[in-house]
Amino acid sequence: MEQQQDLQWMQRALDLAEMGRGHVSPNPMVGCVIVHNNRIIGEGFHQKYGDPHAEVNAINSVSNPALLPESTCYVTLEPCAHFGRTPPCADLLVAKNVKRVVIASMDTNPLVGGKGVQKLKDAGIEVSTGVLEEEARSLNRRFFTMIEKKRPYILLKWAQTADGFIARTNFDSKWISSEQSRMMVHQWRAEEDAIMVGTNTAQYDNPRLDVRDWHGASPLRLVIDRNLRLPTDLHLFDGSLPTLVYNTKKQKESKNLNLVKIGQKDFLQHILADLHERKVQSVLVEGGSFLLNTFMALGLWDEARVFECPVLFNEGIMAPSLKDAPTEVLPLQTDVLKIYQH
Repeated sequence: MEQQQDLQWMQRALDLAEMGRGHVSPNPMVGCVIVHNNRIIGEGFHQKYGDPHAEVNAINSVSNPALLPESTCYVTLEPCAHFGRTPPCADLLVAKNVKRVVIASMDTNPLVGGKGVQKLKDAGIEVSTGVLEEEARSLNRRFFTMIEKKRPYILLKWAQTADGFIARTNFDSKWISSEQSRMMVHQWRAEEDAIMVGTNTAQYDNPRLDVRDWHGASPLRLVIDRNLRLPTDLHLFDGSLPTLVYNTKKQKESKNLNLVKIGQKDFLQHILADLHERKVQSVLVEGGSFLLNTFMALGLWDEARVFECPVLFNEGIMAPSLKDAPTEVLPLQTDVLKIYQH
């Protein structure tokens, strides 16, 4: 019976954690539910980077704190044990003398890494771990990738015609996908830390890479321009949003537009290392074909989202090819969205 209840309340905590998507990076999304006699008496989630963590919000929502010593706290990630922008949540749970803490996934950040659980156990609090662990790690796969692989989580995205082209021979790719699909892409932009395009896409599409068709913050814009040959009047260089231009020629900083010089060898790997240093947790790669294929050839990708559309080009630039079957297929108006996990 307790096991079934643990699954029920942890699922609620995961649902709460999801509400922080797009607002808490580089922190993980975390949800917390406090239960007394099989009834929720408090709950909360990490709402914004720098603001109180899920456990703090959940405890603050409890109207009768006297119930905490007889309550179970469900939290989707091991409570932190170090001082960052906020005090350690493990210390708070100890101070409130909660009876039991149930944790979905351990925190592999070396600053935490079991220290939170140990603090709880040392204080005599009963601790259970691994409840819906797979779901919790999937929810925070961007965070875990940054911590464990020392690079951002890489999402590849493109739209392709029914005959397998990503653009016409003149590099024009407007408009392959439907209006609904394009709106969905703007939603994704609001959920990820950064968005990247290659030289040809920047030049021929002249994109803004902002969030116009959705609510939320626009991501950090990343442009690949090895030889700094792109015209300076492109939308990407208008200074309206923070933008990094990775190149091999020049290092220069100005308002909302930084030129970042990278060595020619292992160019892409050095970019990802630089983004890791900047605590960029995820990158949505929107093309073009050469850049997408380079990520795939190097095995530097985690997820691909591909819109297959009923348009025909008959000739043009071929879309990248994925050998594995999609993990998810979603029909959208006239398009079909296929999601692949690497």
